[in-house]
Formats: sequence, C-alpha cells, structure tokens
Amino acid sequence: MTVPGGVRPSADASLDDWLHYQLQLHTSEIDLGLERIGRVWTRLHPGAPDARIITVAGTNGKGSSVAFLEAILVAAGYRVGAYTSPHLVRYNERIRIDANEASDRDICSAFEQIENARSDTPLTYFEFGTLAAMLLFVQTKVDVIVLEVGLGGRLDAANLFDADGVIITSIGLDHTDWLGDDLEQIAVEKAGVMRPGKPAVIARSDMPVSLHSVAGQVGAK
Repeated sequence: MTVPGGVRPSADASLDDWLHYQLQLHTSEIDLGLERIGRVWTRLHPGAPDARIITVAGTNGKGSSVAFLEAILVAAGYRVGAYTSPHLVRYNERIRIDANEASDRDICSAFEQIENARSDTPLTYFEFGTLAAMLLFVQTKVDVIVLEVGLGGRLDAANLFDADGVIITSIGLDHTDWLGDDLEQIAVEKAGVMRPGKPAVIARSDMPVSLHSVAGQVGAK
C-alpha cells in the first residue's frame, strides 16, 4: 500500500529528493516478493536483459566477490554493470558501469522512468534501486551484469532476473525474521537464486545440506 502524502519529485529534483521520496512510498522497508517489481519491470523493458547475469548471494563476502568479478571482467575487456548495497558514502556506489559510478543525472532519469511505469504499484527503496540499476545496464548495453542480493535470495528483487551463474559466499544466521531461524532454512532461501543447468559456485565445503538439496532439485551445476 502506498503511503499517503508523498509528493513526486519535480523534473529538476536532486538524487537526495528522489531517495527521500522513495522512503515514503511503502509501508515497509522490506517487502519480499517478485510480483510487484516484475510488473513494473515488464512495463520498463519487456523481456530479459540482453546480457549475461551473475548473481551473488550469501551472508558475508558478497561485496568483495562482486568487486573481484567486476575487476576481472573489466580487465578482460567486457562492458560490466555491477549492482551492490548498501553504499558507504554515496548512493552512486551502488550502480557502476565499467567500474565507474553512475551519475546523479542518470540515476534520477532512471528513477523518473520507473515512477512513470509503476503507476500505483508500491515499491520499496531497494526495489527502486534494483530497477534503476538494471534499466541503466540495459540502456548502456553492458555485456555482463553482476548483481548482489540484498536479503536472502529466493524473493529478493535481484532474483527477478535469471542468472547465468551464481555464487553463494557463505551461510550464516542473518535476517532471521525474514529467512528463518536456522541455517538449513536460510540456505534454502539463498539457494533460490540457482537456475536449471546453470553453474553455482559455493564458497565452502561445509555448507548446509539443504543448499545441496535445492541445487539437486533445481538441476544447477
């Protein structure tokens, strides 16, 4: 449900204006699920992005894994879009193209397109950012997209996009209110980013049994 009272930013609004506006649009900071964001993405860009996608899930080590992948792929000559969260200093850190932060102008332009497309569909702050990143990656025609999962995996906004390969860095007790209160349950949520026939790289040999079970059920490599 949209929070009443949010005033759409003007055409010359700053990035901070847009971010403040997004915080007012949803009754919850977290609202896991792919139906709402999927509906808006279809209006923005029918069909899948024309790029290879690598999704990184896990408890610790996601950001560094994205950074290593980004550096490797850029050095190999690919155009790379990388999406991470949270940011340390500037929101722009979350969206990078060829290792360069997206500009305020480009992010605001993406936000405006999302606002036009969403109609009365409520989006969270994270969902807005995920859509903006993907929209900019599509518009700049990157070759590879590296996505960091925000929370969990199965119902996270990043999982709207089918990965060509995934990395699961570690499994720990995190966000138990949302993901479950033991490692086996949490592993099932994080394993939700796996896809049939696609490679899944896991960081440790002692991962929860349920992670391997899901991989087998899905048919991930």
